[in-house]
Amino acid sequence: MFQLDGTELHYRKLNEQIKLLAQKIENIQIDNVSGQPYIGAGLTGKLQLIINGVPGNNLGVFMDGAEIFVHDNAQDLIGNTMNEGKIVVHGHCGDVIGYGMRGGEIYIRDRAGYRAGIHMKGHEEKFPVIVIGGTVGDFTGEYMAGGVIIVLGLNSEEPLVGDYLAVGMHGGAIYLRGEIDEETLAPGVGILPMDEKDLFLLRRHVKEYCAHFGENMEQIMAKKFTKIGPLSHRPYKRLYSY
Repeated sequence: MFQLDGTELHYRKLNEQIKLLAQKIENIQIDNVSGQPYIGAGLTGKLQLIINGVPGNNLGVFMDGAEIFVHDNAQDLIGNTMNEGKIVVHGHCGDVIGYGMRGGEIYIRDRAGYRAGIHMKGHEEKFPVIVIGGTVGDFTGEYMAGGVIIVLGLNSEEPLVGDYLAVGMHGGAIYLRGEIDEETLAPGVGILPMDEKDLFLLRRHVKEYCAHFGENMEQIMAKKFTKIGPLSHRPYKRLYSY
């Protein structure tokens, strides 16, 4: 494990050092991180990056295969246009996580902000996954085209999701641990039946969430989940003429 000190280190210099080290070693720990954006931009390969402190916006942007573990909160745009890899946050995170995400996995221990998974999509064999242990804000799954978002609502009395859930969603699925009033859903999406494939997928990713954060999988899975998905793959087709 190679240790870097992020105290007052500019994000460009920090990323330069990460990329140089990644050519030789597979485990890097960065201490005293305080808001530097773009950490881990474009990382590839088997690198494991451990961050102690709060990283800034665009953590893991364009990432393609590395793993990042944050032992604190994180800011906005985690996993922006991420293609592969894993990001694990031992705390809360900000808005717009997984924007345009095409593959890989994001695990948030606690709450996430607005617009989680906006424009999230699969790409060829890629299958993006976001698991949020707490609650999530407005516009979750906005224009979502693929992959899954799982919201567990642990240790919170807040509503599982905010307003405008799945606006413009035309692919993928959102799994909510609990019930939701179908009348609150955006036009074009609804509550869908679940089958064994859904349960297999849920158990797989909830198990990993529990492994990262020390939760009990069977207790989490004992509560009913609700599956939200699009009723059409072209929700706005009536708005256009041909």
